[in-house]
Amino acid sequence: MTIADSQPETVSAAGYDPGFLAVQVPLPDTGGRTVVDLPYAHFSVLLDPERKLAALTAVNVDGSRLVDLERGDDWHLDERVPAEQQCGPEVYARNDLDRGHLVRRRDPVWGDASVASRANLDTFTYTNAAPQAGEFNQSSELWLGLEDQVLQYATTWQQRLTVFTGPVLRADDALYRGVRVPRSFFKVAAWATEDGAALRTAGYVLDQSSELEGADLEEAFAAAQASDSPPPLGPYRTFQVPVRDIAALTGLELAQLAEADSLQTVPTIEPPDGFRPGWVPLDSVDQLTF
Repeated sequence: MTIADSQPETVSAAGYDPGFLAVQVPLPDTGGRTVVDLPYAHFSVLLDPERKLAALTAVNVDGSRLVDLERGDDWHLDERVPAEQQCGPEVYARNDLDRGHLVRRRDPVWGDASVASRANLDTFTYTNAAPQAGEFNQSSELWLGLEDQVLQYATTWQQRLTVFTGPVLRADDALYRGVRVPRSFFKVAAWATEDGAALRTAGYVLDQSSELEGADLEEAFAAAQASDSPPPLGPYRTFQVPVRDIAALTGLELAQLAEADSLQTVPTIEPPDGFRPGWVPLDSVDQLTF
């Protein structure tokens, strides 16, 4: 990865720990994309200052030390980064877009009370958000159900997990108030086997691409921009996917995570048009296993 010159020399939190699991899991390389490495309490954000959004977030989750804190909702800019390099409050004003957490609020909230409180606050930094349609972000189904499942697994089995999340940043994403709005998101959960000898992972994609294509899609994007409306987003579809496909979509270097992928069998389900073979469409929370 290329670290931008504006990376702060001093930080207020330790950030993502690559040695958190029994197996070393370094932050994935961004494949040449220029990013700013922003450490927070128990997680890090690799911010793409050109896109004003995270290229990747990485969080350590300790299921044996989770703390239950009130939500807070104190959204704020990160003072270590120029405001014009962040997708800030103006993008979410007077529309139905939500500030969707990338690192889920509860995941890094563990450990000593002061650190847990700091982690809770840190998740409300705009660098840890991406525009998402409100209906999606408030739903308890599938994508958020997946996040619940990850946390429940960590809590029930007192397990340590590492979770990588981010938007899929495409060059043709629609421009809205100076920010190109992502049409899909990815998540990779990683954990060590019980004996600590091996790494296991599972990859997922949430897609909300419009069903329009080509000229019709470009026309819809232009009309939305002219009317100061969010770009058209399609129905939410969630898939379990090979981690190698997430690498291909994002340009992230995920060789270690792909090698440990627990999705080994080739599904017999035909994926929807435009999606790759091997993508498993998920229709209910009951299918969310890893």
